[in-house]
Amino acid sequence: MKSFEVEPRAPAYLSLTDSQWEEKLEKSRSLVSPCVLCARRCRVKRNAEDNASEPQSSGSEGACESIRTSSGRRARAGAVGVCGTGEMARVASFGPHFGEEPPLVGRRGSGTIFFAGCNLKCSFCQNYDIAHLDRGWEVTDEELSRIMLRVQEMGCHNVNLVSPTHVVPNILAAVRMAAKKGLKIPIVYNTGGYDSLETLEVLDGVVDIYMPDMKYGEPGPAEEFSMAPDYPEVSFKAVKEMHRQVGDLVTDRHGVAVRGLLVRHLVLPEGMAGTQKVMEFIATQISKDTYVNVMAQYRPYYKVVGHPVIGRRITGSEYRQALDIARRAGLTRVHAL
Repeated sequence: MKSFEVEPRAPAYLSLTDSQWEEKLEKSRSLVSPCVLCARRCRVKRNAEDNASEPQSSGSEGACESIRTSSGRRARAGAVGVCGTGEMARVASFGPHFGEEPPLVGRRGSGTIFFAGCNLKCSFCQNYDIAHLDRGWEVTDEELSRIMLRVQEMGCHNVNLVSPTHVVPNILAAVRMAAKKGLKIPIVYNTGGYDSLETLEVLDGVVDIYMPDMKYGEPGPAEEFSMAPDYPEVSFKAVKEMHRQVGDLVTDRHGVAVRGLLVRHLVLPEGMAGTQKVMEFIATQISKDTYVNVMAQYRPYYKVVGHPVIGRRITGSEYRQALDIARRAGLTRVHAL
């Protein structure tokens, strides 16, 4: 049997030089104003300096002008992005989390930092109060760095950044500050999978563990339930880039994740998640040794309560079928209930 155990190693970000950090920070700031951090590419000028120096007409709102932010404001220059976030990151909660995948949880928990706002608009979102209803408080980059150090002090095995795409510049600045003050645990990038390649490129050498959702294999459901018809194309490219950077998931001798890719796939009723295409893509284009969590915890929350197709929980048969699809595709590391 193939081993995925490695000797403990220092996180990737500890090897970056000052000049490399400066380059990444400068690049990330350019991606946020006009904003192209995620695949919506709404081009909102989220930096206050840019808004003050270069006012923008209402006729150049970007590709997402029809999508409103979580607070009802239309995404345009001088406002917040489609994600509902401006220049500063907002944190909804942080601390040890024991409900994540076993390689992340270990014995002491995963140090989750839940960011408010989201670049996706999933109508079945189970964290809609955080993602869409403006729950959370603004933090400076220095305050965010202290939160990272705090979860390390709590004994967590990693810093688990939940819904991080729209605040990558803040994250990079905070990781750099925290590293100078003793941060030395892996960074987990826990994303919805709708990241731009430019954003992932600046994360190369910073993130140790990528944990993307692969929500959809077909554009129809992606458009209906997340307002993102290009989601399959975007996520497939993003996951390939993530794997290029970190490879298959490897753990220490205690089974705790050290580095690599961990994919999540939430099974939806009536095959709406496109499980067949997702698993075939992972097996043929990424690696048959990809750690894949096939998740059964779908519940009809938020806007889909009473929906004729996904307004119910999945059946045992639907979940078993999803597992069979993954295994028939040749995937060797399928995490199930």
